Amino acid sequence: MTIHLARHGQTAYNHEGRFQGHLPVPLDATGREQAAQLADAATRIEITSLWCSPLARARETADIVASRIGLEPREDARFCETDTGDWTDRSFAEIKSEDPEGFARFARSDPSFRYPGGESFAEQESRVLAGLRDLWAQPRELPALVVCHRGVIRLALAALLGDESEGAKEIANASLVTLPEPAAGA
Repeated sequence: MTIHLARHGQTAYNHEGRFQGHLPVPLDATGREQAAQLADAATRIEITSLWCSPLARARETADIVASRIGLEPREDARFCETDTGDWTDRSFAEIKSEDPEGFARFARSDPSFRYPGGESFAEQESRVLAGLRDLWAQPRELPALVVCHRGVIRLALAALLGDESEGAKEIANASLVTLPEPAAGA
């Protein structure tokens, strides 16, 4: 009943430290190399189904993985990155300077944090966990690989491990994380 999550490859926004939110930002050259390395790693684990966020950077990563493992990616919007609202397209440094408290809450994935004009981490966690529960409820689809985003992985780990500090964990581009299986009845 295994679900693996993988973060998309690097984009120019990752490299520059900018909020991407739902923007259609493609992978950069490094990100495409990272996606190829992720595809190599995916050949060494059992995968029955491949899922992804529909955002460009995740879909591009999933397509690179798919070409290597022979599975067609299926998009699920519940695995999208957080809607970063008014912070979208702005640099981390700029936001940290303007709103140090808000930036600190973002950095530690404070569950009560809401991006100005955007989504809260609690809302995102709710949709991510719903997507994961639906996937766990389909044993024929497991083990599965979901190509998604740092925020998705951080929030899933924090919720499933019951440890909010997981929400601040750094998740490198194109890294692969195996989720703990939920407890019975969870």
